Amino acid sequence: MKRIFIDSSVFFSAAHSERGASRELLLMGARGEIILVISTLVLEETRRNLLEVSSEMAVLFDLLLAAIPFEIAQPTKEEVVLAAEIVELKDAPILAAARKARTDLLVTLDKKHLLGKPHLAEFAGMLIVAPGEEITHHL
Repeated sequence: MKRIFIDSSVFFSAAHSERGASRELLLMGARGEIILVISTLVLEETRRNLLEVSSEMAVLFDLLLAAIPFEIAQPTKEEVVLAAEIVELKDAPILAAARKARTDLLVTLDKKHLLGKPHLAEFAGMLIVAPGEEITHHL
């Protein structure tokens, strides 16, 4: 079964919208079709960003957490420092967590710092893709 690391941009999008590829990934995880992997940082960032929208979004977030059997990957400080040598510091914990989890894909909406960067995919040992049509080719 495919293991997919999702970052907070994907998790936020999935919680915020009833449609779309990000939501479909969460539904696939809930149905047991894929294994979704996140980190505690992804949880914290997503919760914080959803609370900025509304407290009701935080309730939905809690329901998603209860319904989906996420795996949690927690990189060490050393792993984050190593990742920070090749990616923006704010994205280093995400790249390090995905690498540590050895997932099949890292799925993100971050076009500026993560998508389209072959050296990051090489470092992580996996493809870095956006949700949507691109990901269906890899599942």
